[in-house]
Amino acid sequence: MVEVRLPTLLRPHADGAASVGVEGSSVAEVLADLTRRHPGLEGQILDPAGTLHKFVNVYVNDDDVRYLDALDTKVSEGDVVSILPAVAGG
Repeated sequence: MVEVRLPTLLRPHADGAASVGVEGSSVAEVLADLTRRHPGLEGQILDPAGTLHKFVNVYVNDDDVRYLDALDTKVSEGDVVSILPAVAGG
């Protein structure tokens, strides 16, 4: 089981849950299981092409997947995947 932590903005799409336990051996599989369990999240994290939305950051145990293997980043039992909206400053 992998824990996915959701930001406040996405929690209404996951029945208000701050975190959800899902299955998968890669970030792509984890996100697929997450959106299967909570269809309202579909389109909130990935764009129609199946890549991460530009303003969504995904971390595995505090490591940004964009600097790892992106959606192919491997995850293991007990890992924590955090989904965070990107914050822009002026």
